[in-house]
Amino acid sequence: MTTILKSIIKIKSDAQVTVFDNDIDRIKWSDGNPTNITKKQILDKQAELQTEYNNNQYQRDRKKEYPSIVDQLDYIYHNGIDGWKATIKITKDKYPKWQVY
Repeated sequence: MTTILKSIIKIKSDAQVTVFDNDIDRIKWSDGNPTNITKKQILDKQAELQTEYNNNQYQRDRKKEYPSIVDQLDYIYHNGIDGWKATIKITKDKYPKWQVY
């Protein structure tokens, strides 16, 4: 889950703020919230960031299955680029970019 704090920082990168228990009603603005960021803006940003996170699940799934860079380079050395592409394609096909979750 995307946190309230991360959402605020995405709205205003230099915000001086503390969020207690990830609670939208427990925000302490050390700088007085000079840009008047609203709860709605925070919640909207949080939803946007969560959607982005969800949409990139395939990247996290692929990363778990890809061999290390060292192993991939060794594979390329022994089997060539085409062999490497065929091997990597298995993971790419298993976790397509536009998969619906």
